[in-house]
Amino acid sequence: MSDQSPKTTHFGFTDIPESEKAGRVRGVFGSVASKYDVMNDAMSFGIHRIWKDAMMDWLAPRPGSKLLDVAGGTGDVSFRFLKRAGSGHATVLDLTEPMLIAGRQRAEADAMADQLDWVVGDAMALPFKDNSFDVYTISFGIRNVTRPQEALNEAYRVLRPGGRLMVLEFSQIPNDMMQKVYDLYSFNIIPKMGKLIANDADSYQYLVESIRKFPDQDTFLSMVRAAGFENAKYRNLSMGIACLHSGWKI
Repeated sequence: MSDQSPKTTHFGFTDIPESEKAGRVRGVFGSVASKYDVMNDAMSFGIHRIWKDAMMDWLAPRPGSKLLDVAGGTGDVSFRFLKRAGSGHATVLDLTEPMLIAGRQRAEADAMADQLDWVVGDAMALPFKDNSFDVYTISFGIRNVTRPQEALNEAYRVLRPGGRLMVLEFSQIPNDMMQKVYDLYSFNIIPKMGKLIANDADSYQYLVESIRKFPDQDTFLSMVRAAGFENAKYRNLSMGIACLHSGWKI
């Protein structure tokens, strides 16, 4: 007899059937959408803005470039990209429609309306043709994807030859003592902030746990290469609290 048991994945520290993860992730981000940007500032003391600026510095957007910003939520990365490029177009794709609605309500969205598209979609099955974009970004989102390797494979598919992948994600601090201090802060403070600011401690408990389940820098780099990307490398940010991964479709 063959084993017909469903494949499982992690939802934070809990193992669940793969078929349930997307719905649960949608529930998390739907719950916190209206307070998402405020919580990002509170949790990171505003440092997430420095990380995103570092992402743009390394990416160096070119005028007229066409960006796909996956798990783009409220459009923060897309707005930065368009401002740096000076001209171009960004497609913000997210699994959770309330996140996109919150993005469309931002002042930047009005100012750049003719340069932006907002699309509900799945990172593992992008609704775009092959070779459609110059740049693919995903920021603090790939750890929430059920099968991250499939998302990377899709990124490679939709990028044009010469296109660039850039992943910004929380990662692992290569110092045990610093990691312990960070864990104390993450598990004891962030869920309480979530309760106070977004009235949702459980969603932020999941987000903290999901960071700990994400592969370390070198393991994820091997996944980027497995998807076909060349000249792949990474840069740690804030001692490895976050990390930028870059790769090229050549």
